[in-house]
Amino acid sequence: MSDFIRRFIFDDTDVRGECVSLGASYGHVLAKHPYPEPVGQLLGELLAAAALLAGTLKFDGLLVLQVRSVGAVPLLMVECSSKREVRGIARYDANQIAAGASLRELMPEGVLTVTVDPHEGQRYQGIVALNGTTLAECLTDYFATSEQLPTRFWLNADGRRACGFLLQQLPAQLIKDPDAREIDWQHLTTLADTLTAEELLGLDTQTLLHRLYHEEQVRLLEPRTLRFDCSCSRERSANALSSLGRDDAEALLEEQDGQVVIDCQFCNQRYEFDAADIAQLFAGGGSGAPSQTRH
Repeated sequence: MSDFIRRFIFDDTDVRGECVSLGASYGHVLAKHPYPEPVGQLLGELLAAAALLAGTLKFDGLLVLQVRSVGAVPLLMVECSSKREVRGIARYDANQIAAGASLRELMPEGVLTVTVDPHEGQRYQGIVALNGTTLAECLTDYFATSEQLPTRFWLNADGRRACGFLLQQLPAQLIKDPDAREIDWQHLTTLADTLTAEELLGLDTQTLLHRLYHEEQVRLLEPRTLRFDCSCSRERSANALSSLGRDDAEALLEEQDGQVVIDCQFCNQRYEFDAADIAQLFAGGGSGAPSQTRH
């Protein structure tokens, strides 16, 4: 299994964790665009972070992480659904990107937005400035400033694998004393701070946890699979055209020499609509298959 997330629980304290490893799905994302190495690494780390966050939530819908800046990388955006389907994209200026560039160099004045969009219920959105030196630090800051459960992240990506490690302090059940809870939390996070990129990217979850916590009572749950999937479709593209209204859609058709082309930025899938398709759409015939009038 190359793409998975595994939860683990400390039986004697109120802390849980998640480990995520992305191989094939990360490869699918990188294959869609010729990302420079530093951009591909940031995108991989954000993909791992989205999978970790989605693993901590009980919801049916979509989690979106979006980072915007005024620098060489103006946009990173990844999504992870409650079905553990991931996709991601980055926008960048290759002329401004140097090998080994840091997060601050690539994304100055950056802002991270976390959006939870359930199929039912209220949409939630939180925003935090990118004040950390890594995406992991910025996500940790987000939890600290949004008054949520204390949560720490460790993230790495190398163009082949994207991996992440998360610890989250749970509400007091096993240990009620605040000082004792803080001591336990600091002990577990301090041990996790010893993780190297090579260990996170190269060790299996069981070996990694044994290296960190062989003196703790840790219960490792079964892995859950992750995969790349894009939610674009011809029907969604047709709905976007329909929302323009018939006059604007026909004007767009004329501007584009008789064929409206909608490209998915995530997977590069192309959807084409000619005059017959537009007429069918606004006659109530739906998006259907591409018309047969093309030569």
